[in-house]
This record gives sequence, C-alpha cells and structure tokens, in this order.
Amino acid sequence: MIGLDALNRLSQSEFRDALEGIFEHSPWVPERAWHARPFADLAQLHGRLCDTVAAADRSEQQALIDAHPQLAGKAAVRGDVTAASRREQTGAGLDQCSAGEFERINALNDAYQAKFGFPFILAVRGHTRASVIAALEARLGRTREEEFAEALFQIGRIALFRLAERIDVADNHA
Repeated sequence: MIGLDALNRLSQSEFRDALEGIFEHSPWVPERAWHARPFADLAQLHGRLCDTVAAADRSEQQALIDAHPQLAGKAAVRGDVTAASRREQTGAGLDQCSAGEFERINALNDAYQAKFGFPFILAVRGHTRASVIAALEARLGRTREEEFAEALFQIGRIALFRLAERIDVADNHA
C-alpha cells in the first residue's frame, strides 16, 4: 500500500508504476491523470482517472475494454489473467463453477462477444455465480452503445475497488 500523500509526490513514471493494473493493461490512464495532482482523497483520484478514460478517444477506450479477460473464460481457467482479476473472479466464486455453470457462462460470453465485439465486463465484487449469469443474460438485450458505456462504467467500479486495496487513505496528509 502507498499513502495518498506519497503517491502525490511521485514522478509521472513512478505514479504510473504505482497504479499499475488499476486499469487492466492500460498504464496510459494513470500516466495521463498524473498531471491532475495533487489528489485530496481517494474519490478525487478515482474521479480524475475515470475522467482520463472518458476523455480518451474511442479506440483507446475500446483497447481498455478489450484488455479485460472474459469472466470464467479460458484465460481465467489457464491462469492467464492478472492477479487482481484472479482475486476478483475467485471472490465471486467463478473458480468454483459447476460444469453446467461454466458451460452457461462460456456460451453467454461467446454470445456477448459476438453481439458487441468486446468482452462482458462486470465489477464482480458482491456478485455470485448466479448473479453474474443473470447480469450476462440481461445485458445481452441491450444495444452496443449501451454496453460500451456500461463496460466503461464497470471498469471504473473495478478501478475503485482496486484503488481502495492499494491506497492507504489513513496515511493522507495532503
């Protein structure tokens, strides 16, 4: 963990490295947000990071979405996901899927990918296998634009959870 005060004093490259993985395989997000320092609190830091994503061009946003692994997908089964993604998916019990649940999630993931052209993204903290499946089913009925916006929203939620695990807000003297 790093204190917010210490984070505010880092060079741009140190700041980027300290926030590595907050936005899946997208170091450009903290690198660009660095210019908005100092951050008074976690909410302001998170807000500026999300503002950076919102200000990015569509291709950068698409790349950010595409950087996320499918939930309970082949990469997760192989262990080819970031440690944060693995913890999050395990926390939702996705590593404990029955054969039927795994098959259903993979079929829904495939249908979602085919319809929208990017992976289904859900901040799974507080979810169960059943609620993940229900969310996948419900979101398949939306438009691509709705899902693109939802994916970015979910990425912001994931980032907030990851920041809360990484930033020591008790050590803030800003």
